[in-house]
Amino acid sequence: MTSGQEGTSGSRGSRGSPRRQPHRLTPPRQPHRLAPRRQPHRLTERAALVLALATALAVAGCGQAGQGAPVAPRAMSVSSEAFSQNILPRAYTCHGDGIHPPLDWFGAPANTKSLALVVDDSSAPITPYIYWLVFNIGPGTTDIQEGALPTGARQALNSAGTVAYDPPCPSGHSHTYRFTVYALDRDVTLPNGASLLAVWTAIADATIGRGRIVVTGYP
Repeated sequence: MTSGQEGTSGSRGSRGSPRRQPHRLTPPRQPHRLAPRRQPHRLTERAALVLALATALAVAGCGQAGQGAPVAPRAMSVSSEAFSQNILPRAYTCHGDGIHPPLDWFGAPANTKSLALVVDDSSAPITPYIYWLVFNIGPGTTDIQEGALPTGARQALNSAGTVAYDPPCPSGHSHTYRFTVYALDRDVTLPNGASLLAVWTAIADATIGRGRIVVTGYP
C-alpha cells in the first residue's frame, strides 16, 4: 500500500468517528430557595362583620337558663298603623321623606329590663344589612312614634356607618324589610353610637322575647 493510500485510509477512519466537543463546564447550581410561606387567609373587616352578624341573627332569641340551656324567646306582637297590607310606604324610604315609621308592640315578658329594635333587609345582596338599631328602650315602652325616639333610647351604628335611621332604598325589584323588637333580660351597657357588632351581640345574648313585622318595599 502506498503512502497515498495510507493517507486516504486514515482520512476515512477519522471521518467515521464523531469529533468530541470540548468539555463545557456546567454552571454551578443555585442554592434551593424555599418558596415564601403562604399567609393564612384573613377575612376583610366587612366580611368578618357580615359573618358575625349573620351568626348573631341566627342565634338571637335563644336566651340562656341554668347551665347554658337554650330558651326559646317569648312571642311578641309588632304592628304599625302605617303599614297597609304589609307594604312599606315611600315616605319611610329614600324615595320619600326618609323618616322612620311608627311601631307598636306588646307581649314582652314580665322580667324584661330593656327593649331593642332592629330593622334589616333580608333581600340585600349581602345579608344582613342593618338600617337601624335602637337599644336601651325602657321596659314599659310599647311604641315608637314616627320620626322620634323614646326617651333614654340609644342608637348603634348601622351598616351605612351612621347613628340614625338609614331609610331603605329599594331599587330594581321589591325588597323585604323586617322590623324586629327584642325584649332583653338586662340593659345594654354600651354608649350611643356603639359599634353594630357589639350591640347586636349583646342583644343576641340577652333576648327573652321577640316580635316581628315584615313589609315589602318597592322602587
